[in-house]
Amino acid sequence: MATSLLNKALKPMKTRNVLSTLRSLNFTSIATVHDSPSDGPSSSSFTFDNTNHSKEKDNNSIYLKPPTSNLKPETTTSSSSSVAMPMSFMTGSIVGKRFYKKVSTRVSDDGVGWTVMLDYRTLKTPSKRPLKLPTLALAKAIAAEWEYQQIDGIRPFTMPLMKLACTALERVPLTRVKVIEHLMKKFNQDLVFCRAPEDNALTVGLHARQVEKVDPLLDWVESEFGFKPIVYSSFFGGKQGDGLTKAVENFLKKTDDCALAAIDALAAAAHSLVIALGIFRGKLQIEEAIELIRLEEDLQVDKWGLVEGGHDVDIADLKVQISSATVFLGLSRRNSFSD
Repeated sequence: MATSLLNKALKPMKTRNVLSTLRSLNFTSIATVHDSPSDGPSSSSFTFDNTNHSKEKDNNSIYLKPPTSNLKPETTTSSSSSVAMPMSFMTGSIVGKRFYKKVSTRVSDDGVGWTVMLDYRTLKTPSKRPLKLPTLALAKAIAAEWEYQQIDGIRPFTMPLMKLACTALERVPLTRVKVIEHLMKKFNQDLVFCRAPEDNALTVGLHARQVEKVDPLLDWVESEFGFKPIVYSSFFGGKQGDGLTKAVENFLKKTDDCALAAIDALAAAAHSLVIALGIFRGKLQIEEAIELIRLEEDLQVDKWGLVEGGHDVDIADLKVQISSATVFLGLSRRNSFSD
């Protein structure tokens, strides 16, 4: 079911190789897990409240095989029916033992959107707001992240979709203006506008590669926003025309919170707002975006060799960041689903 949802979500974005990219990624950790009891609110890293929620069984449960079968029965006697993620979730720390057995999804209390259930508890954001997601597909994908957590510790760094959802629900609504200002501040130094010198023996090969791979994207920018981008070779960057800058800024202002969170994450990973917008508009697939981001570095690796524990880790991390933000973007689009 998860595979069919991902295919359905990403079809309009022309990212047909997303699933193969995600399957190739391995999430590992060398962090030490400290044992702690999980039989009540006072001994848990999670915060509970007494809000009443429906406990009716729904038909949207995630039927996935857990990573282990020796989960202890639920022993808590608390009447709490929701669980809020601690703030440490946003920083990547291990937040305690797995305290739940079953993960499922259901319609949110107000009937608008979907939420995730850990046993009978409704999952909430770090500030205890309901984790109300725009589509069932996104809710099921986040539920799958929770389903595959290990007993010895919940690892947020293996839950990129959950982190992006919290960002979209918690941070973007409060800092939308600043997010857009930050993106536009970096726009003039965008990766795709920087061109290696053509008249230098050391960079002529890179220049030719940039012309081949980057120029089609710049042509798309001109057709999409109506203004031709300016390329430069200066280490100090350049400046784009006011027309293009204003057009891109207006475009960002029209995005919803989920889209802006994904674009911001993509731009940060790619060092390029243009590449992020290319993914958003379906111009670039994940593999194409990664190739553009690593264009210069891959040429250096081809010439001098790959450093194990350095280049390979950077590549894996980039794949996680670009793939997860792209998947989140596709799954959060309401008009792509029938729910």
